[in-house]
Amino acid sequence: MKKLFESFQSEHLPLRNHIVMAPLTRSRAVGNVPNELMATYYAQRAEAGLIITEGTSPSANGLGYPNIPAIYSEEQIIGWKKITDAVHEKGGKIFLQIMHTGRVSHELNLPEGGEMVAPSAIVAAGDMFTLEEGLKPHGMPKEMTLEDIKAAQAEYVQAAKNAIEAGFDGVELHSANGYLPNQFLNPKSNKRPDEYGGSIENRTRFGLETMKLISDAIGAHKTAIRLSPYGVFNDMEVYEEIPETYGYFVRELDKLNIAYLHVLNVQAMGAEHGGVAFLQDLVKDYQGVVMFNGGLGYDIDAAEALVKQSDKYIVSIGAPFIANPDLINRLKTGAPLAEPDKSTFYTPGEQGYIDYPTLEEIK
Repeated sequence: MKKLFESFQSEHLPLRNHIVMAPLTRSRAVGNVPNELMATYYAQRAEAGLIITEGTSPSANGLGYPNIPAIYSEEQIIGWKKITDAVHEKGGKIFLQIMHTGRVSHELNLPEGGEMVAPSAIVAAGDMFTLEEGLKPHGMPKEMTLEDIKAAQAEYVQAAKNAIEAGFDGVELHSANGYLPNQFLNPKSNKRPDEYGGSIENRTRFGLETMKLISDAIGAHKTAIRLSPYGVFNDMEVYEEIPETYGYFVRELDKLNIAYLHVLNVQAMGAEHGGVAFLQDLVKDYQGVVMFNGGLGYDIDAAEALVKQSDKYIVSIGAPFIANPDLINRLKTGAPLAEPDKSTFYTPGEQGYIDYPTLEEIK
C-alpha cells in the first residue's frame, strides 16, 4: 500500500492517512452563518486524514467575500458545532482556517460595523464580487493603527477560542494568498514606517505575534499556519527578499512547536518560482510537520514520492475533493476522478456542492 494511505503519526497530529482536504471557499454560508448544508458537505469528505475548512472570518472586518462563514457570534459557533459533530461522527478530524481578508474586500460585503483595514492604505488591484452590485473594484482600506493591530490580533485569538468551543481539533492561520497576515509580509501592501513595516523582522512581526497569541490561548498543538512564498494572488508581488523573509519566518515558527506548517507550491499554479524544490529547501531544518499543497490532487505519484521523502511530510489536496467526496477511496483504488463544475463553485444551494455521487452511489 502506498504511504499516502497509511496512518500518519506525529507528536501533535496523528491522522488516518497522509492526505488532507485543503481549504476551499464555497460561499454557502448565507448571512455568514455555517449551516446544515455545510455539515453534509464536510461529513461527506471525512475520509480525509484531516479537513481544513474554508477561510472563516474572525470578525466583521474580515468578511471580504459574500456568503463566507465567520466565527465571532454565538450563532456562528453553534452552526460550526453541527459541522464538527458531523465530521467527528464519521471518524474525521477538522481544523478551522481563520481568514481575515484585510484589503481584499468591498464595503458592500461587510456587515454593519465592519470596515476594511490593512497594513497600509493601498487599494488592491482587481475586483470583488458583491451580491448587490456585482463586480466592483476593491475599496480603499483604512491603514491600521497600533490599536487596530492589537484589536485584530485579539479577534484572531477569540476566533481560535470560539473554534475550540465549536469542537474543532485546531485552527490554521491563513497567512497566504494576499490576506491580512500576507499583506503585512509583502512590501507592496505594507509601507509602514513603524515596527510592523520595513525590515524582515518587522514585516513578519504581525504573523509571529498572532501565532504566539493563538498558541498561548488554545495550545501550540492545535495551532497551524499557511504560507505562499512567491504567491502573487490578490495583488501580491515577487520581491528580492522572499527567501530571507520566509526563511526567518519559518525559523521563528519552528520555535513554537505548532501542529503543522502548510506551504503552497505556487509554481504548480503557473508562478515562475516557489515550487517544491524551493519549499523543501525552505523547510529542510524545520522540525515539525510540513503540509504541501499545489498540483498534487491529480498526480498521485508525485504526492506519494513527496511523502516518502520525509516522515514529517503530508499533502493537502483541494479541487479534486469538490467533485469526489470519496476521493481517498478513488485514489486508493485507481478509480477515475469526477471533474468539478466550476460554474457552481460559489453558487448557493446543493448543486455542485453535496450532489456529487460516490463510486458506490454510481453503481
